[in-house]
Amino acid sequence: MIIKKLSLLFPGFALTLLIATAAQILGNRFPLIGASVFGILFGILVKNLFRLPVSTADGVNFSSKAVLQFSIILLGGTLSLAQILETGSSSLIVMIFTILSAFIIAYVLGSILKIDTQMKNLIGVGTAICGGSAIAAISSITEADDHDISYSISTIFLFNVLAVVLFPPLGHLLGLTDYGFGLFAGTAINDTSSVVAAGYTFSNTAGDYATIVKLTRTTMIIPISIIFMIYTVYQKKKNAKSAVRYDLKKIFPWFILGFLGMAVVNTTVIIGHDLSVIIKESAKFMIVMALSAIGLKTDLKRMMKTGFKPLILGLAAWLGVSFTSLLVQYLTSQI
Repeated sequence: MIIKKLSLLFPGFALTLLIATAAQILGNRFPLIGASVFGILFGILVKNLFRLPVSTADGVNFSSKAVLQFSIILLGGTLSLAQILETGSSSLIVMIFTILSAFIIAYVLGSILKIDTQMKNLIGVGTAICGGSAIAAISSITEADDHDISYSISTIFLFNVLAVVLFPPLGHLLGLTDYGFGLFAGTAINDTSSVVAAGYTFSNTAGDYATIVKLTRTTMIIPISIIFMIYTVYQKKKNAKSAVRYDLKKIFPWFILGFLGMAVVNTTVIIGHDLSVIIKESAKFMIVMALSAIGLKTDLKRMMKTGFKPLILGLAAWLGVSFTSLLVQYLTSQI
């Protein structure tokens, strides 16, 4: 039985692994773009240029869901509770307001632009928390369409690149301190690699602090995932024609508990440097695999038909979060 199941998964899993490997190689050469973006782009190209065998479907689905969830669990092993405490209450205040602004803009403007709820959710959480990782986590709870996932990740990536280029000179123009810029970059840029790139472009001290703020921000995946779980259950009950009972074991995002558990382990147990690096790189590569699989399930023609409204929403959310980060710092006398 197990051998038969593995044989069904192998073709699609192997294809996803091949694409992810190519994406990782290019991602290492072009870190500003990153392996995750190459992965989803390659997946989209393969899906839309070639007719994939039916035999790849099971393995691609497995990679886009199970591999993704396990990667999020491993990501917890890259965090330390001590790092979170080191950021202090000041960074948490800025973080809370930027997260709120992202969701408010996503829902209000998204409704005005008549963007569907799933797309609003993904762009909002991607801007608020940590880009592709947050989008991937929430999509597995809300069962978002692969098309919406691809579009939202591409949107978030575009503004990540712009932030890396524009934020350092803007920080100098505004006269931000190393601490102020680190807090600005850590709360207003989504992807970790982009945060690090912008932070260290400004200064080494700013880069160090931006990284800590970003890691702390990543832990917000936990409460946000639980909120979305409750929201998803409510929506299903609301839309059901008759009373529906839900099995908590099937609905609850257990991989989030794994994520938190790994963070606790990383805090309480001495993990050697070599093992820590392996865990971190493995998690990152599995995310590349998951996003490659999502690309393999994306219909490019359908993306084009969606239009530019989600892009406008992503721009507005990004600008809103950036402004909020600077405003809260100013009001709390941190800059």
